[in-house]
Amino acid sequence: MLFKDVIGQEEVKQHLTEMVQQDRLSHALLFLGKEGSGALPLALAFAQYIVSLPQAAPVVEDLFGGMTALEPAPKFIHPDDIAEQPAYQRATQLIHPDLHFSYPVIPKKSGDKPVSTAYIAEWREFIQQLPYGNSFDWLQFIGAENKQGNITAEECNDIIRKLNLKTFESEYKVLLMWMPEYLGKEGNKLLKLIEEPPPNTLFLLVAENEEQILQTILSRCQLVRIPALENADIEKALIERSSTAPETARQIAAISEGNYREALALLQHAEDDWQSFLRDWLNATLKGGPIAQVKWVEEISKMGREKQKQFLRYFNHLVEVSIRVKVLGAERVPAAENELAFAQRLNKIAGVTQQEAIIEELDKASYYIERNANPKMLFQALTFKLHHIILNKVAVSTV
Repeated sequence: MLFKDVIGQEEVKQHLTEMVQQDRLSHALLFLGKEGSGALPLALAFAQYIVSLPQAAPVVEDLFGGMTALEPAPKFIHPDDIAEQPAYQRATQLIHPDLHFSYPVIPKKSGDKPVSTAYIAEWREFIQQLPYGNSFDWLQFIGAENKQGNITAEECNDIIRKLNLKTFESEYKVLLMWMPEYLGKEGNKLLKLIEEPPPNTLFLLVAENEEQILQTILSRCQLVRIPALENADIEKALIERSSTAPETARQIAAISEGNYREALALLQHAEDDWQSFLRDWLNATLKGGPIAQVKWVEEISKMGREKQKQFLRYFNHLVEVSIRVKVLGAERVPAAENELAFAQRLNKIAGVTQQEAIIEELDKASYYIERNANPKMLFQALTFKLHHIILNKVAVSTV
């Protein structure tokens, strides 16, 4: 994977490139970015770049006691040009002998003390299929179901063993550890290795939640923050990589909140008419009465959690569009025509204060769905709350 294969993040790519070009590469980097930001693909591309760089020429003592390189020092190679190097093909296939990986795993059978290398075939396939996936995707990919993944003490011992070996063919040995949040206290086994690694050893840690990382490890790493993706980058990626229609890509990018994994999930349900479904809900809430409300709640309760969250996220997006239309005017808000029309109708029945209250309730509902709340109870309660927020302030109108 090359830098140009990673969506967006141009500033971070430039920063990493300059680290190598200016010879100020830290021995331990922590790539910290929320789900779907591309922290793992970016760290992976960087790791493959580092192990594919040509080795520096050996230095020997000359006849007069000086030190002389046998060959000229290799010129700097830009990350997007590294594919021409012989080692790159092995690196991109994740079979390079100096590129090591660590990630949460589960026992294959009772009593096992699993290490990452036991799942290397699955890891290669996962990276190929879901480079923007999260830890839940990975654990389901290896059949964890309800089992808890871990980076074990045995894994830490294996890391220490591997990184104390000499490099096989590259200048650097690289360990890419994904989700160090899964390290318990056994992670302290790695402290000395991270603080005083063998020569030309590079640690790349990739995490989503800074607070869940052992402070002793966090303090020994140079932080590389990966921001959420820009809407324009997600929109472009959907069009180019998934052949998505521009209007659909624009809508999905606006809803996904900088999360490309979420954008791909939304794309699977792009044909769903969330706006009509939302219109039915609001009409049932404001005018239809209990029978219409119960019917709607029954319908959404049959959907899976992911679709329920996507629906709430879409509603949240439309409310935010409504607020921007109210404040800036429709002509200054970049949104699809049907969304602008819906937003203007929504502004007729709810003011900004009410819309902010709606957003708060939608966020709470998404939170509870994540924690397996009963969908019937949740959406029935949410229907009552929306009724109260809107009808206690303005007259009823059809959306």
